[in-house]
Amino acid sequence: MSLRPDEQSEQRVVLVGLALNSDRKTEEDPLAELARLAETAGGTVVGRLFQRRHRRDPKYYIGRGKAEEVAELARSCDAGVVLVDNALSPAQERNLESLTQCSVVDRNGLILDIFATRARSKQARLQVELAQLQYTRSRLKRMWTHLERMEGAIGTRGPGEKQIETDRRLIDGRIQQLRRSLKVEERRRATRSAARSEFFKVSLVGYTNAGKSTLIRELASTTAFVEDKLFATLDTQTRAWELPGNQRVFLSDTVGFIRDLPHDLVASFHSTLAEAVEADLLLHVVDASSPDAEAHIRVVDEVLEEIGAEASRLMVFNKIDAVPDRMLAEALFQAYPAALRVSAHSGEGLAELAAHVSRLVQRALVPLELRVPAGAGRLLAFIADRGNVIERRYEGEHVLITARVARRDEQRIREELRRLAEADGSVG
Repeated sequence: MSLRPDEQSEQRVVLVGLALNSDRKTEEDPLAELARLAETAGGTVVGRLFQRRHRRDPKYYIGRGKAEEVAELARSCDAGVVLVDNALSPAQERNLESLTQCSVVDRNGLILDIFATRARSKQARLQVELAQLQYTRSRLKRMWTHLERMEGAIGTRGPGEKQIETDRRLIDGRIQQLRRSLKVEERRRATRSAARSEFFKVSLVGYTNAGKSTLIRELASTTAFVEDKLFATLDTQTRAWELPGNQRVFLSDTVGFIRDLPHDLVASFHSTLAEAVEADLLLHVVDASSPDAEAHIRVVDEVLEEIGAEASRLMVFNKIDAVPDRMLAEALFQAYPAALRVSAHSGEGLAELAAHVSRLVQRALVPLELRVPAGAGRLLAFIADRGNVIERRYEGEHVLITARVARRDEQRIREELRRLAEADGSVG
């Protein structure tokens, strides 16, 4: 079941959540994030029910009594969809639908549905379709239970089983086709990334709705799409960012992370998340106004570890102009004293952020003392454009340069000097 903004008659939803007594408690309303996901998917929340238990119920996930309460709540609110803030098994989904007489969508299905509406580029659409098919494959039996009544079938016999096997083969074939297409797109992305390899690369990572798109718009003076909804953008955006000290880096925005992000999505979006893996520096953007900022930090750290992102990280607390509880925010700031505080909305702290990143880029530069032929205009211009020239002296037909350059540029400079030396016999 999917939610679409143009299906207003089916958008009345009831939210259901379950937390185990052993789970870590959060400051935020436990169903607040699910409510935002429902809103992003085009739903109108008309009821909520949350339960704490020692263990999950194998039949309904929540307890039988609570499941009956959900059914009554959905009837009284005239809701057509029940959204569950947990991952359900196909059997639990089927049992809840039978009891509530509503469409039941678990957290994974809801996130996949939102991704489907947000995907814009060819690569993103392929990634979402792949994740959806992998999710759907395990639910084929549930989708064909209406055929169980035919030919005396009990569960798996009859035409229902034949149709399931046919659908499974079709899905498997489409999955293989999508994976081949994604490999082609990944090679194209790798080619574009290689063209930028000579530059220092910075990637913005963070929990969804942390303000990354607004931040890249302000830092790189671009027209990035910004919307106050979860997963406003799925496609990676890369822009040139001019830093103090004649430094230019490439700044990339990545898809926002979220608690319990479906594993199939993480796998499908591997090529998109590769921007974070290949970055020289990660700016971990945190919504400082969120009461669950610490939990969001943990989620992002876990996903970065899962995808193998090992670059240096700089914590950036965003939305400091919107912090509702100063005491809570100060406790957060003290826990991360090296973090920078900014507001992409008001511009506060952005100059300090740029200066700090510039210093980090400078530290990554290699010191060089070069003797360059005065006639090597292209090489001299390259050094001036890409490096930080500390001193320049003229000695006859050569220019003596003391500079700091990126390690990747050092090799290119030395290769060009060797070529020039071979061409005219001079010493570089």
